[in-house]
Amino acid sequence: MVTVETQTTELDASPRRRPQDHPQDMGFAHNNVLHANHFRKDWQRRVRTWFNQPGRKLRRRNARKTKAAALGVRPTSLLRPAVRGQTVRYNRKVREGRGFTLAELKEAGIGRKEARGVGIVVDHRRRNLSEEGKKVNVERLKAYKARLIVFPRKAGKPKKGDSSAEDLKASTTRAAIPLPSVDVAEAPRKITAEEREFEAYKTLRTARANARYEGARKARAQK
Repeated sequence: MVTVETQTTELDASPRRRPQDHPQDMGFAHNNVLHANHFRKDWQRRVRTWFNQPGRKLRRRNARKTKAAALGVRPTSLLRPAVRGQTVRYNRKVREGRGFTLAELKEAGIGRKEARGVGIVVDHRRRNLSEEGKKVNVERLKAYKARLIVFPRKAGKPKKGDSSAEDLKASTTRAAIPLPSVDVAEAPRKITAEEREFEAYKTLRTARANARYEGARKARAQK
């Protein structure tokens, strides 16, 4: 029999040195830059206040009054089209756009140079992407044109395009034409059988595929 003696070792019970146990070592390890905290800045000079808000409010109001008096009987704001907001998030809202398109002016019977002279903004870069939006703005132009009164430069010598003497005596208003309410509220009703059977996703995918492969199918049919 061979006996083997095993040597037992005792583990060091003393805990290791940790940074949180020695606060003086925190933040100053290695070759880093020492902190230079600036706690004595003159911050009161750099605080933005709003004590002039009532004064600016009065100044803006007086400026509006001066502008309205200088414009005479003309509207205080120019006529702009009703457009949809950008992106899926905002396209359900209707807002004022930059200017009317040339197609909208042509359908309403207003020239582009004439429009700029009667308070209508023209945007030659904008394009109509839907018949509904174009129709709304054409009706907006026609309503503005029906309410428009063009005073002659000289009272005794009216020119072509100026309003008649009877129209000049009519009461005038400077209020802008409000934006149209495009979304019409629909009364609640039951879903029909035809609507239940309609497959919207399949219809959209089929129409997309037909539009995509239309040219290739025509070329194949010609061969």
